[in-house]
Amino acid sequence: MLSPHEFATLMLIKDAPDQIELGRAELDMLLERQLIALERLASGHPRPHVTSEGASLLKAVARRR
Repeated sequence: MLSPHEFATLMLIKDAPDQIELGRAELDMLLERQLIALERLASGHPRPHVTSEGASLLKAVARRR
C-alpha cells in the first residue's frame, strides 16, 4: 500500500512531471515498485513518468471514488 505522500507524488508525476523535485524520498519507493520510471531527456536531465503499472493503479483508485 502506498502512503498518502507516495500516492500524491504519483498523481503529480502523471499530471505535471516537470514540477516534481527529483530528490523526494517518495520517488525511491515508486521506482522500487515500478510505478514510475526515469527517462533521460536530450538535455541529459532525468524526467519521471508513470509506468503502465502506475497508470493502472491510478485508474483503479479513480474507479473506487
